[in-house]
Amino acid sequence: MPTAIDDFDRELTLQELLRGIDVNKLSSALQALLHAPVAVIDNKETHLFGSENCSTSAPRVALIAELEAIGYLTADADSASLQAARDILMLLLRSNARYLIASDLHLKTQLDDFEELQRRHAALEVSEQRYKALAQTLEQRVGEQVKTIEKARIKVFASEKLASVGRLAAGIAHEINNPIGFIHSNLNAISSYLESLDKIGTLVESGAGSADIRATWQREDMTFLQQDLKDILAECIAGTTRIAAIIRDLKGYSRVDQADYQSANVNDILRQVSNIAKAEVGNKARILLDLGEIPNLNCQAGLLGQVFLGLLLNAADAIAENGKILLRTRLDDKRICIDVRDNGHGIPEEALQHIFDPFFTTKEVGTGMGLGLTVCLDIVKSHGGQLEIKSKPGKGTLVSIALPLQYGKPS
Repeated sequence: MPTAIDDFDRELTLQELLRGIDVNKLSSALQALLHAPVAVIDNKETHLFGSENCSTSAPRVALIAELEAIGYLTADADSASLQAARDILMLLLRSNARYLIASDLHLKTQLDDFEELQRRHAALEVSEQRYKALAQTLEQRVGEQVKTIEKARIKVFASEKLASVGRLAAGIAHEINNPIGFIHSNLNAISSYLESLDKIGTLVESGAGSADIRATWQREDMTFLQQDLKDILAECIAGTTRIAAIIRDLKGYSRVDQADYQSANVNDILRQVSNIAKAEVGNKARILLDLGEIPNLNCQAGLLGQVFLGLLLNAADAIAENGKILLRTRLDDKRICIDVRDNGHGIPEEALQHIFDPFFTTKEVGTGMGLGLTVCLDIVKSHGGQLEIKSKPGKGTLVSIALPLQYGKPS
């Protein structure tokens, strides 16, 4: 008696069990084995394969699966041969059933995996869209913060510059008032000289003789007045030139908010700054210039001027009297190097490591915000440069700045 297909994971119909089998070849093989027409029908009497002319009265044997008949093999053959053919067919069906179940399970697994991948992919797409939206929002926020920081940075630079200008105001006012004072005095003298010229002019217009004109000329000392008038005018021109130079230097220094990088000569910036600082530094120290041959630099001249002025004023604070401040420039390996050296009292070692910290100051309360060197370092770094300070108490201080020629405006 045949063994039932009782180890299937699920029930399969006879038609499902024949899936993938060449039924024409199978029918021919069974007919050759039994020497008679063969037909296979399911348990609903539906002809599946084999001879349709097979006699309905021919013997049949049941094809069993899960202890139930799923179909029949019928042929006009003896019982033993029919049983043997049925066993062979059942072995084939059992083997194919296992293959089909394994194949279906594999396909189901693949489909489940594919569906899971699709689900995860959809979830990833949703996450990606969410992250894109978040990234755009973050980018916008970062852009806004950068603008805010830049505005704050400019305000800090401006406030520090105003502090420097405020400190220089009295000295600059004195520098301007001095030539204005003697220009005013000279203009009063010129007014009195014009009275003498008017007397000569009146005589000439009235047709007076040369003797009267000559007498008045000598009485008014017109020869002296002519020479003195030349000297007075020359002095006034020199005074106005001095005022114009001070204003020009101040104008060049005041461009703290000019963000554009332009070609400028560092030596010219140092000359301007030293002229501005003379009013404050001149009573303590001499400013010496040792400016080498250097090319122009693509930079923010106003900000660099702020750096140099801040360093000059710091040097002046470190000097009691009769000091020297040396400004030196040179070209070194495609970098413009600027040294600011003083012979003041120097910086204590414990303070030297904190001098770039915001709001750190060694000055008395109310005389400084502690942002000067912090701003200087920030400006130098914004030009791709380096700023270093070396100092020894009682020996003075050396501030070294190196600015690369090819840095230019950051992209």
